[in-house]
Amino acid sequence: MPGNKAPIDIVYLWVDGSDPAWRRRRQQAYARWVQQHPDELALHGNAAGRYRDNGELLFNLRALEKFFPDHGHVYIVTDGQAPDWLRASERLTLVDHRDLLARTAPLVFDSGHIESYLHHIAGLSERFIYLNDDVFFGAPVDPAWWFEGRLKVFMEPARVPDYGALQPHETALVNASIQSGQWLAQRYPHYRHVSRVYAHTPRAMLKSAMHELEHLAQDWFAQVRSTVFRSWRIPAIVPDLAPRWMVQVGYAEQQVLDPLHISTGDAHAGQQFDALLDRFGTLPFFCLNDTCDDAHPDDPRLQRIAHTLEQLLPEPSSFECAYEEIRAA
Repeated sequence: MPGNKAPIDIVYLWVDGSDPAWRRRRQQAYARWVQQHPDELALHGNAAGRYRDNGELLFNLRALEKFFPDHGHVYIVTDGQAPDWLRASERLTLVDHRDLLARTAPLVFDSGHIESYLHHIAGLSERFIYLNDDVFFGAPVDPAWWFEGRLKVFMEPARVPDYGALQPHETALVNASIQSGQWLAQRYPHYRHVSRVYAHTPRAMLKSAMHELEHLAQDWFAQVRSTVFRSWRIPAIVPDLAPRWMVQVGYAEQQVLDPLHISTGDAHAGQQFDALLDRFGTLPFFCLNDTCDDAHPDDPRLQRIAHTLEQLLPEPSSFECAYEEIRAA
């Protein structure tokens, strides 16, 4: 395990789904893909909410500076895009898909494909934390808690059905759990599968461990890297196999917890937002999952996301341009 003074880099995936050029590319790619792969789209695999930018990344970087000011380099993996508010910084690098994915890769709209390459980011530190932009730190970060001894990984408390095969109408996380269990049972005779899914949390990772897993699971990595949109037949690796395998081989320890996960389209989202306002500063992390799917940008449920984040995190980060700079750009 690297020394405690080694930097812990931060990696985000980000996309601006409102960009007209990007939306056209996505629509054209999906029309081609669905003809070649009928009935393969994973549940919610192409919903607008998966790609919508509600300002999460801007506030995520504010939370990062507030709660983990001693973080290492920040990498934002994008599809040739950049937020208009982003200030150039020696502590931050935009990583274009074309510089990270295989040269033969088509346009990719499946995060599972993209995140399978994160450990290949040039200059990335051995220890890093990967966050989707809707997963936030909500309290001061103790790097030793995350990394000292063994990495921390987190399962949700509720059990999921223990199917014997992948299910076209199940969530991507359930299908990932199914395939992970089968893969691990074939390789580790004493493996015992736990039918739970991993929570939407910051993911503590070791670059060397991911390279090791890539070598062991070459066929699965190749399958994931063949996807364009999320397919229920090809579960992602990072959300389930990676933490489950790290626990199996002793790189990580597992905890069961029920973090604050807000589904913004849920009927009880208002109560969940109230809980966030009450508990902010004491929550290790929380998730604001956009489940409003094809809602109009003026939908009050979407406006509540930015309004709440502005209440919690009003102070700009060093990664933001001043308002006058944005207007002049």
